[in-house]
Amino acid sequence: MNTRSIAMFATIFALMIFVGFLQSWTVAAQLLNMCLISAIMALGVNIQWGYAGLFSVGTMGFVALGGLATVVTSMPPVKEAWSAGGLGILLAMVTAAATIFIAVQLWKRMAAGRLRALAITAVLIGGFLLYRYLFDPAVEAIESIDPAATGYLGGLGLPILLSWLVGGLFAAAAAWGIGKISLGLRSDYLAIATLGIAEIIIAVLKNEDWLARGVKNVANIPRPVPYEVDLQADPGFVAWADWLGIDLIDASSIFVKLCYAILFVIVLAIIFWMSEKALNSPWGRMMRAIRDNEEAAEAMGKDVTRRHLQVFIIGSAVCGIAGAMMTTLDSLMTPGTYQPLRFTFLIWVMVIVGGSGNNWGSVLGGFLIWFLWIEVEPLGRWLMELLTSGMASDSWLRDHLLDGAAQMRLLTMGVILLLVLRFSPRGLIPEK
Repeated sequence: MNTRSIAMFATIFALMIFVGFLQSWTVAAQLLNMCLISAIMALGVNIQWGYAGLFSVGTMGFVALGGLATVVTSMPPVKEAWSAGGLGILLAMVTAAATIFIAVQLWKRMAAGRLRALAITAVLIGGFLLYRYLFDPAVEAIESIDPAATGYLGGLGLPILLSWLVGGLFAAAAAWGIGKISLGLRSDYLAIATLGIAEIIIAVLKNEDWLARGVKNVANIPRPVPYEVDLQADPGFVAWADWLGIDLIDASSIFVKLCYAILFVIVLAIIFWMSEKALNSPWGRMMRAIRDNEEAAEAMGKDVTRRHLQVFIIGSAVCGIAGAMMTTLDSLMTPGTYQPLRFTFLIWVMVIVGGSGNNWGSVLGGFLIWFLWIEVEPLGRWLMELLTSGMASDSWLRDHLLDGAAQMRLLTMGVILLLVLRFSPRGLIPEK
């Protein structure tokens, strides 16, 4: 990094310190954690777009799969639900997998013609009917087990940190399936396909209560850090907070968030280091060559579709890890919050503003855009109150301006994107 890049990072951290002084250190610590997660998501999208030129807008789906991984991996199993319908779910899944396997084998081994089409159709219809015969009663039995508190299978009760890796694996597996289907499409069709598949993933999470309670959400997901109430009951921590002169509740909240920040910094550093190594390796140079001229790369004997699949899987896995980290931070799985505006548009703005193809730029974009996304709204409210302070309290213009302050964040994102594209089209830290 050059002096200009260091100055931009220093400015971001200085602004976070100002937030700590002007608002609260709890808000500043939470903001830091979400900036770190956003930077990881931006790295994942940058791997796909900056390295290989893949225009995928399915980020939301991969982030959601990461969130699902925390539930499936770390929540305790609901024994009553497993007894009621667990075996039926497993048999239904085996049936579905066997149906697909048999259909694929028939496609490969039988000669093309009407007989093959009839055989595959018969296998798919028969397999689907058997799947529903096993699946529907099992789901009904599971969701009837204390639906207010459980109504789902639960998880495996494993350590929550393991779920971050599982989130990456879930996203990578989904990316493999999506890539096999859609990576042969033109870039605009690829974007439409990935967005549609992401919406399908969210729809499944919202409607399949047996899997993760759907829109009823899963609360109290285990943490890798201490709980505030435990710290407040610890005499040593109480004495430490008194010595520093900090309110006990604030001290426990800040301490927990800083513990999260340490974990997130470690994950970000590992992913960043691996991304830099990959970018500067022969593989990375090959990916940039494919990005810049696919026809020339194919002429040199490179398997473009295979390499696109590789980079698509890697970038999606990074987004899945970030999704698992975010759900862990919230201790809450809420499928209704996975909105394209937050998990697709914002991440793309981070990559474009920071500088696509440059990992440092993606990290800077992640910090800058998320900071503004959170802080512009209270700043806009303060600015509107200042501008309307001389107006009558019942003025319609005053009410209109104050009501519109909440939209300042959308206006700010658009303005920043336009300014960067106009004056620094390659981003704040452009690719070398």
